[in-house]
Amino acid sequence: MAFAFIKHDTKIDFIGKRHIAYAISILLLLVGLGSALWGNGLRMGIDFAGGVIVQVQFAQPVEDEGLKKSLDIPELPGISTQRFGEGARDYLLRFSSAENTDAAALRTSVLAALAKAFPGNDVEIQRLEMVGPKVGDDLTNKALGALYYATLLIAVYISGRFEQRWMAGVAMAAVLWGGMYLAGLTGLGMGWLVLVALGITLVVCFVLKLNFALGALVGLIHDVFITVGLLSLMNVEIDLNVMAALLTLVGYSLNDTIIVYDRLRENLRAAPKQPLASLINRSVNQTLSRTILTSGTTFVATLALYLLGGGVIHDFALTMLIGVFVGTASSIYVSSAVLLALGDTEFYVHQQERPVYEKPGEHGIV
Repeated sequence: MAFAFIKHDTKIDFIGKRHIAYAISILLLLVGLGSALWGNGLRMGIDFAGGVIVQVQFAQPVEDEGLKKSLDIPELPGISTQRFGEGARDYLLRFSSAENTDAAALRTSVLAALAKAFPGNDVEIQRLEMVGPKVGDDLTNKALGALYYATLLIAVYISGRFEQRWMAGVAMAAVLWGGMYLAGLTGLGMGWLVLVALGITLVVCFVLKLNFALGALVGLIHDVFITVGLLSLMNVEIDLNVMAALLTLVGYSLNDTIIVYDRLRENLRAAPKQPLASLINRSVNQTLSRTILTSGTTFVATLALYLLGGGVIHDFALTMLIGVFVGTASSIYVSSAVLLALGDTEFYVHQQERPVYEKPGEHGIV
C-alpha cells in the first residue's frame, strides 16, 4: 500500500472551526497594531530612514556591549551593532543620521572611538555607506508603491482567472492606478495613500462582486499586517531585506490561495447542488497534503537560513518564517471564508459557466 501523508478521504471541518481562527487573527492584528502605534513602533532601517552603515573588522574578538558603549557619543547618534561571520571580529555599525555628515570626519570619529575603547586591538573599516533622509524617503515610497501595485495586479489576475471578468479587473486597475497618481499630486504621504487605495480596492471588488479577488486581497492584507505587527513587537528593523521578504510572502500566500480556489472551482462544476461550506471543506481537505508539504519544506529551508545564514540574512529569514505560517493559515481560513460570506453555491456556479468545462483533476493539482 502506498504511503499517504494525508489520507484522500480526510474530512476536517475547517469551515466549522473558522471562528477560532478569526479570534486568533484578530488578537494578533490588535497586538501588532498596538505595538506599531503605541509600543515599539516600526523600527525603520537606514534604507528608509537615512543613516550610515560602517563595516569594521577587529584583529581580536570584542564584546557586543563593549562595542556599543564605545560608540555611544554625540558624533555617532542612534548606534546599533550587528555581528556577522565567525569569531566576533566582524561587525556592521549603523548610525541614525547622515545629513550634513562628512564621510572622512565620520571615519575619523569611528576609528578614534574604537582605538580609545580597545587599545592594542587593530580595527579596519572595510565599508562605509551613507543614505540621506531624502533617499530614504524615496525608497520608502517606492517600496510601499510596489506592495500596493503587486496586490492590485493580483486582484486583476484573480478576477480574470476565477471569475471570467478580465475587463472588469483591468478597468478597476486602470481607475485605481490613475487615482493613485492624482492623489499623489496632493502631497499626501505614501503610507496613507496606500492605505486609502487598499480600502478603495476592497470596496470596488465588493461592489463589482469580484469575490474571489476580494478573498485573495483580504488574505494578503491579513498576512502582511500580522507579519509587520509581529516584527514591530519583536523590535525587528524594517530594511530592504525585510521588504523583499514581505513581497515574497505576498507571492507565496497567493500561491496557496490559488491552489484552493482552483480545486473549489472544479468541485463547483462537479457538484453544483452541494452547499458551499461543504465544497470549501472538501477543496481544502483535498489540497491539504500539498499545502502541508509545501509549507513544511519552505519552513524548514527558511529555518536553516535563520539558524545558519548569519546576521545579514537573519531578519529576512525571520520575516519569512512568520509569513509562511500566517500565509498558510490564511489560505485555509481567511480567503475561502470570504467566498462563503459573500455568496452561495448557485452564485459561484453561475459565475463559472462557460461552454467547455474542465474535469476535476485536469490540471494535475493534488
